[in-house]
Amino acid sequence: MGPVLQPGPPIWLPIFRQGASAWSTQEAFAPGQNLALTPGKVVHRNRLMELIQYAPTTAKVHKTPLLILPPWINKYYILDMQPKNSLVRYLVEQGFTVFLISWKNPDASMDEIGIEDYMDLGPLEASDVVRDITGSPTVNAMGYCIGGTLLTMTLAALAAKGDKRFNAASFMVSLQDFSRVGDTAVFMDEPAIDLIEQQMMERGYLDSREMSNMFNLLRSNDLIWANVVNNYLMGSKPPAFDLLYWNSDGTRMARAAHSWYLRNTYVENNLIEPGKITLKGEALDLGRIRQDTYAVGAEKDHIVPWDAAWRITQLFGGEVRFVRASSGHIAGIINPPGGKGTYWTRESSDAGASSPEQWLQSASRHEGS
Repeated sequence: MGPVLQPGPPIWLPIFRQGASAWSTQEAFAPGQNLALTPGKVVHRNRLMELIQYAPTTAKVHKTPLLILPPWINKYYILDMQPKNSLVRYLVEQGFTVFLISWKNPDASMDEIGIEDYMDLGPLEASDVVRDITGSPTVNAMGYCIGGTLLTMTLAALAAKGDKRFNAASFMVSLQDFSRVGDTAVFMDEPAIDLIEQQMMERGYLDSREMSNMFNLLRSNDLIWANVVNNYLMGSKPPAFDLLYWNSDGTRMARAAHSWYLRNTYVENNLIEPGKITLKGEALDLGRIRQDTYAVGAEKDHIVPWDAAWRITQLFGGEVRFVRASSGHIAGIINPPGGKGTYWTRESSDAGASSPEQWLQSASRHEGS
């Protein structure tokens, strides 16, 4: 009988916990050094967020300011990466006064923070501050991913009250109808939700590593195994990649808000049922949202399938312009002018298409971002 092998360190654990970011050069990037460089300042702070204002770089500015709601699953600077691919920098160069919410990373003391707190302390309080600073009676809004879902709920609650503080609204790879949720469906059945809620009850929040593991496993060939082969087995040094650095910069999920969100979207899909959800004392009906709306879906998005993002054209009561971008959930949006890729638009009204397939058949393909 040979010697008994003693168990060694779990060499695969960092791969599954951090995906490709475990292999990226962490020292190559840092916010304030070569990421998040667009000049701005924090103009307001509460227990859930900081509001950053970026000054336009043009002599003349647009009258209506823009408020951006990023997702709270990762840090805010996805929209202000390097100068070459920063959406914020591009916008201020076009004369927009941009405000961006930076969500606080919750800890156990924020256990009871609910979805209405995200509305109150996020877009509602921020829009008050933006209007006070700029003197504009209205604000344009943009929501990215889950930030767009929060914006949807906020607009529906305000529409019920007759509050018209928000002017036009833009949605980047955002879901309203959760009947098709892409590959994330494998983690959103009842036993999985029960496990997530149990973990949150124990800690008071959902740890960012749990979210990271889920998203890495959704793209395991790209985010795990390709790096095992190329970097661990072959010994190749991976190139530094800003989006992977950001992807590793995760945040925790506040227990009450995240539990409500999972139950009312992924599990029960209540948002598309008029009157099924009540927030801020108002029954939500997406058909009451009549702002001019611009929405983008991404062709290869495995988190928000483009044909699910298209559903906004059927749900909102106002004019909706839908664009399909190439690539995926992040690269489909963080793609600067002159970048590679394609996009599809429809010349006639987007509301005239009865299905995403019909929309695509009559859409025109364009080169570029």
